[in-house]
Amino acid sequence: MQKRICICTTLWSSINNWIIPFLNDYNKRGIDVTIVCNMNKEYELGLKKSYPFIHTHKINFPRGIDAMGSIKSIWSLYRFFKKEKFDLVQYSTPNASMYGALAAKMAKVPVRLYCQWGMVYVTMTGLKRRVFETIERMICRFSTQIQPDSYGNLNFCRENGLYDENKSCVIWNGSAKGIDLDAYNIDKKEEYSDEIKTQYGIPQDVPVVGFVGRLGREKGCHELFKAFQNIKKEFPAAKLLFVGPIEKKETMEPDMLEYFETCNDIIKTDRVEHVEKYISAMDVYVLPSYREGFGMGVVEASAMGVPVVVTQYPGPSSAMEEGVTGYSVPVKDIKQLTEYILQFLRDPEMAKRVGMQGRKWVETRFDRKIFIQKYMENRMNLINLK
Repeated sequence: MQKRICICTTLWSSINNWIIPFLNDYNKRGIDVTIVCNMNKEYELGLKKSYPFIHTHKINFPRGIDAMGSIKSIWSLYRFFKKEKFDLVQYSTPNASMYGALAAKMAKVPVRLYCQWGMVYVTMTGLKRRVFETIERMICRFSTQIQPDSYGNLNFCRENGLYDENKSCVIWNGSAKGIDLDAYNIDKKEEYSDEIKTQYGIPQDVPVVGFVGRLGREKGCHELFKAFQNIKKEFPAAKLLFVGPIEKKETMEPDMLEYFETCNDIIKTDRVEHVEKYISAMDVYVLPSYREGFGMGVVEASAMGVPVVVTQYPGPSSAMEEGVTGYSVPVKDIKQLTEYILQFLRDPEMAKRVGMQGRKWVETRFDRKIFIQKYMENRMNLINLK
């Protein structure tokens, strides 16, 4: 009998980023795949046109706190799982995971896989932290298997009693999909850099500090902007290439939001395709985030030979090698963040050497072709646990 799996996520962007890379391999192995997501009709039709062998099912997953919407989502998922009798249900993103874990448990799905790509509660305090930590523990308890995408988060959760080693693992060296080394072609770095610098009018001799992610406090944007202000004192012409959507303005301090919006030396791209081109134009990649499941952008930067400076949080620090591919700093440490960025800007030869060490590191640890093999072996093993 054909094995059937269901993959649940909240947003269509998660399908593009974390699910599509594996669809053809599922099909090659004869596995029937259904994707459940809050997707619009246009996106759903485009997805099925590109991958005609998959099934889709739309359920509205409310974002934020919505008691009635949550109950409706859980009930809809439960009825769907009960009817379809999947061998495995996989869920990721906070709300889809909460609904998926509970509904799959109620429907007695034999393998309930939580892809733990980040934990929202770790940056919270007080009652809010206790509530969201309780939800995280509930998801883990209702799941039969948990897969964080970094060893740092795996160890953190085991040490804090969210789950034990019998029901948790990291695939290969971490990440959720590995790196497509053909797309992140280091031989095209100079070409890509010239293209982006020409597009945004950046002179070739001007240092570029880079960031990939959305605007928001938890991404460390306050620290990033304050560090950039410090850097401008020594490198007045420096640019900050901010690659990502302008979201969660409400989480920003008003003065830092105003600086971000009015500073002409902060280049804002919004969402982009071919992020490897933008990374190629950076002299140093910075991720001062307060929390990350892994920090895929860190590995992407290393793949394009760019040195990295990240925070000492389990996800990002698992995506680099201290002193080899870059440096890590304590969360919210603006002084140390500034100093490490300046080290790379002051010494371009050192930055180039560290960047190339990063490329070699990625080639041996995160090649997507190898990752997909490991991933599919894991999924086949899980399905056969039934």
